[in-house]
Amino acid sequence: MNVIGIVGWKNSGKTTLAAALIRELSSRGLTVNSIKHAHHGVDVDQPGTDSYKHRDAGAREVILAGGQRFAIMHELRGAEEPTLDELLARLGPCDWVVVEGFKTHAHPKIEVHRRESERAPLYPEDASIIALVADYVADFPGPVFDVNNIPAIADFILSPGKS
Repeated sequence: MNVIGIVGWKNSGKTTLAAALIRELSSRGLTVNSIKHAHHGVDVDQPGTDSYKHRDAGAREVILAGGQRFAIMHELRGAEEPTLDELLARLGPCDWVVVEGFKTHAHPKIEVHRRESERAPLYPEDASIIALVADYVADFPGPVFDVNNIPAIADFILSPGKS
């Protein structure tokens, strides 16, 4: 399983890039999974639903299954948030995992940074950032891509030694 991360500050375009890369890699015949980190409370289940009632009653994990997909909801119930490695271990087999967020983990990452950002880029302090997607000429020591050049970014990710 190969892992590539997409990192950057809020509203930099991380989700847009992650979705475009997933689409591009999938179109090349690769199996792609993803992990999205959220800094806010996440709940894919709503009060009043049967699965919510199961969790509310104390179930640690609830699988909601239907004809098109299933979701596993795992309640931490005071336990520590799982690490990226623990989450990766839970995924099914695939060729690639696109990880959005987890910027402090040491996996290979591509940073998205915009000229209008009020925050400095992450790459000067993070040696695991292997490429930059930017809308300006940056002093990044590695490859810098235009956000719209998804095929070139995918080619870079798939090149030997990049993941």
